[in-house]
Amino acid sequence: VQLQASGGGLVQAGGSLRVSCIASGRTLSISTMGWFRQAPGKEREFVASISRYGLTTYISDSVKGRFTISRDNAKNTVYLQMRSMKPEDTAVYYCAADFNFRDGSTKPPWDYWGQGTQVTVSS
Repeated sequence: VQLQASGGGLVQAGGSLRVSCIASGRTLSISTMGWFRQAPGKEREFVASISRYGLTTYISDSVKGRFTISRDNAKNTVYLQMRSMKPEDTAVYYCAADFNFRDGSTKPPWDYWGQGTQVTVSS
């Protein structure tokens, strides 16, 4: 499985941005897809995840009510819609995929990772 994230950029505080991640390869075997982020000098943290058919989602408390995760299996794509953004949302955002159902846990490591897309929120 290969994951290609896109859509990052510079946005002002209070603004919105949507990042996307397209999966290729053994996409039929993918169960859960998710988003993580890593700010400079900090560990990678979980942001959101979504189950195979979108019935179950997990959202980090730090973004709950502002970020929404969705997926389009016909396009093999997962989205992260970010609203009311804050400077502390600045990070490299990574998409991930797993052949098993996953919640918001980072361990054990997810099966596949994308290359990341930079999101910068200016104050």
